[in-house]
Amino acid sequence: MTHPTTFDLVVLGAGSGGYACALRAAQLGLTVALIEKDKVGGTCLHMGCIPTKALLHAAEVADSARDAASFGVNASLEGIDMAGVNRYKDGVVSRLYKGLTGLVTGRGISIIQGAGTLVNATTVALGDELITGKNVVIATGSYSRSLPGLEVDGVKVITSEQALALDHVPASVVILGGGVIGCEFASVWKSFGAAVTIVEALPRLVPGEDEASSKVLERAFRRRKIAFKTGVRFESVSATGEGVDVLLSSGETLSAELLLVAVGRGPATDGAGLSEAGVELDRGYVVTDERLRTSLEGVYAVGDIVPGLQLAHRGFAHGLFVAEEIAGLNPAPVLDVAIPKVTYCDPELASVGLTEAAAREQYGDAIETVTYDLGGNGKSQILKTMGFVKLVRVTQGPVVGIHMVGARVGELIGEAQVIYNWEGHPEEVAAMIHAHPTQNEALGEAHLALAGKPLHAHS
Repeated sequence: MTHPTTFDLVVLGAGSGGYACALRAAQLGLTVALIEKDKVGGTCLHMGCIPTKALLHAAEVADSARDAASFGVNASLEGIDMAGVNRYKDGVVSRLYKGLTGLVTGRGISIIQGAGTLVNATTVALGDELITGKNVVIATGSYSRSLPGLEVDGVKVITSEQALALDHVPASVVILGGGVIGCEFASVWKSFGAAVTIVEALPRLVPGEDEASSKVLERAFRRRKIAFKTGVRFESVSATGEGVDVLLSSGETLSAELLLVAVGRGPATDGAGLSEAGVELDRGYVVTDERLRTSLEGVYAVGDIVPGLQLAHRGFAHGLFVAEEIAGLNPAPVLDVAIPKVTYCDPELASVGLTEAAAREQYGDAIETVTYDLGGNGKSQILKTMGFVKLVRVTQGPVVGIHMVGARVGELIGEAQVIYNWEGHPEEVAAMIHAHPTQNEALGEAHLALAGKPLHAHS
């Protein structure tokens, strides 16, 4: 299929940041080329957010069946049919992919298949073909990192990409990394019946979250018999007839069928010609200013290749921002601290704004906190979940951090984000009426407590 070779905007990479930028730019009347070596939707749709959350929902169904008797329902869990689970997962991905590609082509965006290389500020090469644009956006995404000396063979030592394609439930897994990816897969595999051990080099699980959230998650994982070892480093791995032996810095050796390497993601900038074209890089990441401009005039970068949070919705926000920036709309910059975060394990973690430690570093002792236990929330009792809502505010000022742990608390992050981004005061939120019975009431109760008029809250 032939296509033009000159556009208002050329986007290199069609993941969350790239396709969002392309869609918004086309909506604003720009001609757009979207260059992608694989599939539109990128890691999030095909090898990350969406398929992982499909597995997590299947795990929730399994846990519900296993625990059905406690709700007075006669049911039993006969096992996990991974072929069926994968059909469900792949069906979700396929439907979303078809919808997205239809949306992109329907906007008149030219999807160009291939691995593009930046030549200069206005040109991307695909083999011998040159695609030119008045502006270029780099949105090449990220890849699963490993550690020095740790070879991922895709069979016994795997990353999340191979984990999503497994055709069976492993008997046992060691997960290297206790961040979002590690905790989510630990949750899935434990629900499916595997023995799981997480190894995290830092002192606690999900170290990017508030310390109180980490403690609650760790207690929940202990109850679920998900083993974890924190403050311990990986030393080496060796293959055995049954799987792998993993040697830790403590001297302990863990044996398992699989080792999942979940130590974070790196910027996928190698081979894109960026530094050769004049784009400044720092350890593989693209250096940008607050308006996501690179060192090469007219070239922008979005998403995981920009230092900071590596989240699909951050990339999406970056893409919208850059499209509007190029169109001259002067949008407000995207700030990482204002971006909500959710870890979809059981229980879920959700947060926005500053942790208590970061708030104390910024404001000293001029902060107040309150913690509302979900034990006082009717809907949480119905769901049989445990956790809390924790608020951090500047004394006599706005709420600067909201942290939640519990089943489905990710669905509450929208209101939390509005409170944080609009610099809401507890007294203002406390005046809002929250529907009963909902978990959303927990946010209202926490704000009532922080406003000095607690009802069910225990602070």
